[in-house]
Amino acid sequence: MQALELHTGAIVLICAFDDIPEHLFQIDEVFEDCVTGQALTGPFAGEYGEPEIEMILRVVSEG
Repeated sequence: MQALELHTGAIVLICAFDDIPEHLFQIDEVFEDCVTGQALTGPFAGEYGEPEIEMILRVVSEG
């Protein structure tokens, strides 16, 4: 995933990990190795998170 594709407001699909299924995530800030923002779906919906960029499968909406 190229950092240029990621920006504030974009909605991305985060890969499944541990017992957490794939879920949508809205980006607040983009850093070199991770993004910050809020989970929109899944068991963490409404929660703040900092997933690594490698966990992003694709951009769903440019926001």
